[in-house]
Amino acid sequence: MSVSKKPILPSKPPATAECVAVAFYGAGDYVPEDSVGYLMRRVLAMVAHEVERQLEASDLTNAQWVPLLKLFMGRASTVAELARECQLDAGAMTRLLDRLEAKALCRRVRSLADRRVVNIELTAEGTLAAAGIPEVLSRVQNAHLAGFTFEEFETLKGLLRRILANGQAQSATRINSGGAIEK
Repeated sequence: MSVSKKPILPSKPPATAECVAVAFYGAGDYVPEDSVGYLMRRVLAMVAHEVERQLEASDLTNAQWVPLLKLFMGRASTVAELARECQLDAGAMTRLLDRLEAKALCRRVRSLADRRVVNIELTAEGTLAAAGIPEVLSRVQNAHLAGFTFEEFETLKGLLRRILANGQAQSATRINSGGAIEK
């Protein structure tokens, strides 16, 4: 007897406790190239590669343009905030900032109110470099979405947000071996 793998898609993501997981994958017939994770990783890698290629003239790598854009958009102003936003540990962020400072794109400035806090400021060159990043990102992502309708684009974003919400809920809630939910 075959089980249908067609899920009913609710209009909004269900709360994790209410969500029943459908077994879309099984160990016996698992094909990595057909997995959602593999496909998302491939798309992300292709987009990142093309963004880096288009930013070559500005001498920015994928690792470097991300923190520049976050600073430019006001998503972070301290080393600690930027490390969190870029999902990097403090050591990796320090090395990355060393490279950005060597390129004269940003500078670290100790807070006068709290000497433990290090603020990051874009230089004029950094601001100019960061200002061009959204244009490149828009161009690259639009090229990867060629042929999509607006409705398909909105549906895709909604589905990706649901996958993200499911992953975040799994991180927040662990199920122990006895089946009880731990938070």
